[in-house]
Amino acid sequence: MFDISWGELLIIGMVALVVIGPKELPGVLRTVGQWMAKVRRMAAEFQDQFREAMREAELEELKKKVDDLGTGAAGYTNFDPIGTIRKEFENTVGEPPRLDDPLSEPKPAGSMSESPASASSTAASEPALPQPKAEPSAPVPAGVAETRKPGDAA
Repeated sequence: MFDISWGELLIIGMVALVVIGPKELPGVLRTVGQWMAKVRRMAAEFQDQFREAMREAELEELKKKVDDLGTGAAGYTNFDPIGTIRKEFENTVGEPPRLDDPLSEPKPAGSMSESPASASSTAASEPALPQPKAEPSAPVPAGVAETRKPGDAA
């Protein structure tokens, strides 16, 4: 702190001996020593409080980092790669047809929008699709049988 050499201390001591006197000099030096000890203790307490504040700030920063890592890691606990791929595929292509529902099968490209000539050329190049089997008709009541013709569909 202060740069006081031995020569300067000797001069200060001689002046104090002359001004204060040899009788009261030991009491004054004791009081100055006590004051210096109090100042040093206060400086040490200030430094300790400052260091403690710095530690708390560092701990808060570390705690924040750990919390951020914890929230980031929480996303990995529910990691489902097949589910994410399925969602991406559905968003891109659309929902896949259900396998247990025969009506949801996609229709062939030339089914209804093409002309008969182009449909026949398409049918020749594509393999034939299996046709659904006709369901047996229900028994016809006696009074209705006369009104139907043999070629009418039920």
